[in-house]
Amino acid sequence: MATIRIDVVSAEASIYSGDAEFVVLPGVMGELGIYPRHAPLITQIKAGTVRIKVPGKDEEEMVYVQGGFLEVQPDHINVLSDTAIRAADLDEAKVLEAKRLAEEAIRARSEKQEIATAEAELAAIGAQLQAIQKLRKRR
Repeated sequence: MATIRIDVVSAEASIYSGDAEFVVLPGVMGELGIYPRHAPLITQIKAGTVRIKVPGKDEEEMVYVQGGFLEVQPDHINVLSDTAIRAADLDEAKVLEAKRLAEEAIRARSEKQEIATAEAELAAIGAQLQAIQKLRKRR
């Protein structure tokens, strides 16, 4: 089967690099499925889980991204995100605490900008929780 090279990079480090049979990403307008020899594409992605079907493995590799950009070439995929974490490295207790703090911040804020910032953080936390749940179902 043909493969495509994928690199998932955060502001701090390279999170994943390898070959894939296909990749599923959280696009702004819905999920994107990318197979080898896909037409060139550049688009924005939203917070969510990047699922990577690694050749020879039954289970997909999963990486949480907090939005960013996707570049697709026929033989290569680049995922650029400020924050990217392997799903297996997400700490559910920390995520739930961050959710509680964000919800508290929304209730305590009066400025529209502060509320919008807290709501954006809450949305990203929700995407992290979804990644944790997907990983749990897989096990």
